[in-house]
Amino acid sequence: MEQDDLNLRVWETVGDVVEGAERKELGLQALDGSAGAKNKIFDFDDDKSKDLLRWIKTDVESRHDAAGGSGSRGVEVDANVEVDVNLNLGLGGEPSSSSTTAVATERDNGDRDMQNKRPKVHSFSLDWGTNFESEIHYFTRVHEEVGDADMPDVVGDGARSDLLEVRMDLTDDLLHMVLSFLDHIDLSSAARVCRQWRDASSHEDFWRYLNFENRAITAEQFEDMCQRYPNATAVNLYGTPAIHPLGMEAISSLRNLEALTLGKGQLSETFFEAITECHTLRSLTVNDATLGNGIQEISIYHDRLRDVQIVKCRVIRVSIRCPQLETLSLKRSSMPHAVLHCPLLRELDIASCHKLSDAAIRSATTSCPLLESLDMSNCSCVSDQTLQEISASCGNLRVLDASYCPNIAFESVRLQMLTVLKLHSCEGITSASIAAIANSSMLEVLELDNCSLLTSVSLDLLRLQNIRLVHCRKLTDLILRSSVLSSVTISNCPSLQRISITSNALKKLVLQKQESLTTLALQCHLLQEVDLTECESLTNSICEVFRSDGGCPILRTLVLDSCESLTAVSFCSTSLVSLSLGGCRAVTSLDLSCPYLDHVSLDGCDHLEKARFSPVGLSSLNLGICPKLNVLHIEAPQMVSLELKGCGVLSEAFIDCPLLTSLDASFCSQLKDECLSATTSSCPLIESLVLMSCPSVGPDGLSSLHCLQSLTYLDLSYTFLVNLQPVFDSCLYLKVLKLQACKYLSDASLEPLYKGNALPALTELDLSYGTLCQSAIEELLACCRHLTHVSLNGCINMHDLDWGSPIDDRLFAMSTFHEAFDSPMEKVNEPVQYQDDRLLQNLNCVGCPNIRKVVIPPSAGCFHLSSLNLSLSSNLKEVDISCCNLYLLNLSNCYSLEILKLDCPKLTSLFLQSCNMNEEAVEGAIMQCNMLETLDVRFCPKISPLSMVMLRTACPSLKRIFSSLVPNMISSSTS
Repeated sequence: MEQDDLNLRVWETVGDVVEGAERKELGLQALDGSAGAKNKIFDFDDDKSKDLLRWIKTDVESRHDAAGGSGSRGVEVDANVEVDVNLNLGLGGEPSSSSTTAVATERDNGDRDMQNKRPKVHSFSLDWGTNFESEIHYFTRVHEEVGDADMPDVVGDGARSDLLEVRMDLTDDLLHMVLSFLDHIDLSSAARVCRQWRDASSHEDFWRYLNFENRAITAEQFEDMCQRYPNATAVNLYGTPAIHPLGMEAISSLRNLEALTLGKGQLSETFFEAITECHTLRSLTVNDATLGNGIQEISIYHDRLRDVQIVKCRVIRVSIRCPQLETLSLKRSSMPHAVLHCPLLRELDIASCHKLSDAAIRSATTSCPLLESLDMSNCSCVSDQTLQEISASCGNLRVLDASYCPNIAFESVRLQMLTVLKLHSCEGITSASIAAIANSSMLEVLELDNCSLLTSVSLDLLRLQNIRLVHCRKLTDLILRSSVLSSVTISNCPSLQRISITSNALKKLVLQKQESLTTLALQCHLLQEVDLTECESLTNSICEVFRSDGGCPILRTLVLDSCESLTAVSFCSTSLVSLSLGGCRAVTSLDLSCPYLDHVSLDGCDHLEKARFSPVGLSSLNLGICPKLNVLHIEAPQMVSLELKGCGVLSEAFIDCPLLTSLDASFCSQLKDECLSATTSSCPLIESLVLMSCPSVGPDGLSSLHCLQSLTYLDLSYTFLVNLQPVFDSCLYLKVLKLQACKYLSDASLEPLYKGNALPALTELDLSYGTLCQSAIEELLACCRHLTHVSLNGCINMHDLDWGSPIDDRLFAMSTFHEAFDSPMEKVNEPVQYQDDRLLQNLNCVGCPNIRKVVIPPSAGCFHLSSLNLSLSSNLKEVDISCCNLYLLNLSNCYSLEILKLDCPKLTSLFLQSCNMNEEAVEGAIMQCNMLETLDVRFCPKISPLSMVMLRTACPSLKRIFSSLVPNMISSSTS
């Protein structure tokens, strides 16, 4: 137990060397040992391990309390974050156990793998409420300082079980798996729970990898850890205060050491001499360190090293003699000389070694005949001669990165086995270089970004899959032929004029902002998406490329946004689904024969004059953004919505859309009766028809509406109609009729509504800004009691709205008499059923300058009226309303209002902006409004801030009072 406490103190005193320093990922690779064993490197998550211990602590305390225990302290562990334990991991395999637990022998049911960190369990019930609870033993009496004699055992005699036992049978293999999620600090804490946990947490499986990265560990502490866990196979000492002595200790004490990581410090030549005796070492990583005294050669001699990473190190000369070495990185190290004797080396990274001379690079690389991958990017001294010798000596080279090497031209280099070639920002690369590259028949990936002298690329490579050409300013021609080409990246090549691509694997092609591109030839049978945005030089011939019988037979998406040279666009494709022509301002003609086209964008095509969609699969189309459109032909079997709003010069339109339900032809001033008749005949399912500001539509066109048996919405606002009889005769099921500003309608034009029972299904009527006289309006409101929404905004001939006068009842009686008289003879003798109440819900009389009085008594039968808007009626003086369901009343800007009487128990909002009413009148008006919540009295000059309290007293239900005389608004106070 003393050793456990010492172990815990070691980890608790180990802190970060630099607070908040960025944790560097120095991965330790799994290496095969001489006996074939595999070393697994685990990355412990501090948050998850702490939360796991918190769960254990809570469970221990709750179970101990349930057992009646007292005087015990909970397990002292920290926990913060959610734990994620996969209980299914390893089910059905060989279980393992702790190496020292005495009880393990009694429970052993088979062979157990002692080396597996997350052991496999033979049997484990996921029924946590029954089997698991009944099989687990737990102890809660834990002390910081106890010996073996006092340590609680998992299975003890009857007396001990009666005293301390809380049943939670945590089998050894399951405990081993749970503890595998803890880091070293939490493992040390877990060792103090009980003897079973102490033995399980000290299992060598958990201490294979000693990670002290960025921790302030002393030499004595590290020596103790090495003595306790001599079988550790991986050590990370990056960022520790003294990497040299700690590294020496690791090499000398850990007989099975396979991977060692050091960094942020200084290593003398004695360290590299000592690693020669560490025969099990397979991986060595040194990062950001000074090697030697800075003026002497560092030699690394080892017979079994396979991976060496010397990154960002400061050294004069390096000599590496490792016959088994396969991977070597000297990246970003400042060394002018490097000598390699590594006959089996396959991967070499000398990127950004700016001080390495051309001769040194040539000597180092040519000494590795089995080299397969070479990264020499940012080595500015590399020449073509070096590349030639590499090609001669390294016949197996497959990956070469020579980016940012300005002195290479690659013209006489032959690398037959090369599969990946990166030549970013190589100023010497020209078209002659491409001819040499074409000899690499195995090439799969080619990157030529920022090759400023490159003018043309022509490659016929059977294996080429990926090519990048970005910022090649002088490139004019590109020819690519490869049956497996799947990725082409071309961007910011302002001189590129001609592109020809042949591929059986390419599915997406993006060529945005190629301003000079004029010719595009594609033979790509799997191509589905093409983006040619801002290719300003493309002409109408581009349409031929994407025909069904062209080189892209299954193209689905085509983007031609801002291709300003296009004037006539014509596509015939059986595969095209989406087409975008946004910003193509020069297009005047559009012809689409694409039966599966379901999306088209014409934003900005404001010069389009002729459009033909025959056939297309569109479900909706908006052509209102094409103000110059004059000829339209549409055959769309699936279209349900068509918007032509604003097509002011549209004179010829053929619309064949049998499923069309909504047509908006607002402001189509040239649309005539013949066109409307043909449309209603071919589109019989139209439900909503908007003909606002269509002055050319006359009685003949309106008579054709009898074909629309489903028509429920009709807008004839701002037309020159004088007779509505064709509408009454044809639209028997109409529910909404809008007649705004139809100033040529006579007073008798609406008589069929209130005398002849026309349009019996009509519920909403808009007569705003009309010229109907007062009597016609009175008769309409009195007799058409089935209307639910009525708008009379701006009606200058409307004077009063008095539903309490006897004339209102007389008019209603006359209407019912006419209905009875006009009914069939067999119904004449039937008693007339009078409708006493109105169905009116919403009444708008905004801006009626001559209305002076509004009276709606209970006898008016407005039981459904919920909203009344009388705002901007400047001459309105008296309002007397008694409506049981009215919840909104707007009297804003009624400057002459003097009398306001309200009997509206459900009124919730009252707007009185800019009214000249005094405080007493407002108080009296709201006293009967028991549900009023919002009162707006802004800009009311006769209402002072002191009256707000009085208004609240008069109407306790008020929650909000808006007033311009106080900041923002006054909210209701709460007691």
